[in-house]
Amino acid sequence: MKYPVYNQEGKETGEVNLPKDIFEVPLNADLVHQVAISQTANKRQVSAHTKDRGAVRGGGRKPWRQKGTGRARVGSIRSPLWRGGGVTGGPTNEKVYEKTIPTKMRRKALFMALSQKAKNNLLIVLDKLEMENPKTKMMVEIIKKLPGSKESRLITALNGDKKVFLSARNITKTRVAEARNLNVADVLNYKYLIVSKDGIKDIEKTFARQKSE
Repeated sequence: MKYPVYNQEGKETGEVNLPKDIFEVPLNADLVHQVAISQTANKRQVSAHTKDRGAVRGGGRKPWRQKGTGRARVGSIRSPLWRGGGVTGGPTNEKVYEKTIPTKMRRKALFMALSQKAKNNLLIVLDKLEMENPKTKMMVEIIKKLPGSKESRLITALNGDKKVFLSARNITKTRVAEARNLNVADVLNYKYLIVSKDGIKDIEKTFARQKSE
């Protein structure tokens, strides 16, 4: 697939051939959804927690004898019916939300998401994405000159390029990810995907290696 290339001034300078096996993969919405849900679930931090009758403070001794007092029968002061007793059916931090998805499925879903970006013209390819110094102001100026400057964007930096990361990390509606760390959830969460020609090579090299393993 031939795709337009822009420079950092926002001017179209030529075309690039996108790898067919990465940017022309037919969409399987169910697979993409499954992988996206698994990735967001794996990031989930379980903090809400209540104590049930087995964990709440208090003795297990029967408060009073079963019969003869005229009171309702009760077995423990830790009963959920009592003030200060355990909670029935409350949230617990012991619940596991983690989902495991095979590597081939994750990779395929990522290719589908990238293909949709290219198909819908939401992929912005730059001839290069380089920063002399990590300056947020310079990155903002670059973004303003590109298509969809008012929309959210995911910037794909070259593996190990800290200058791009430091320049873009504080810009609103912007996320930076190295090519090797691209995932379906991030690609779907941001409208535009910005990547350089070398970034495409990084993506191809990273996931081609995974294919061979």
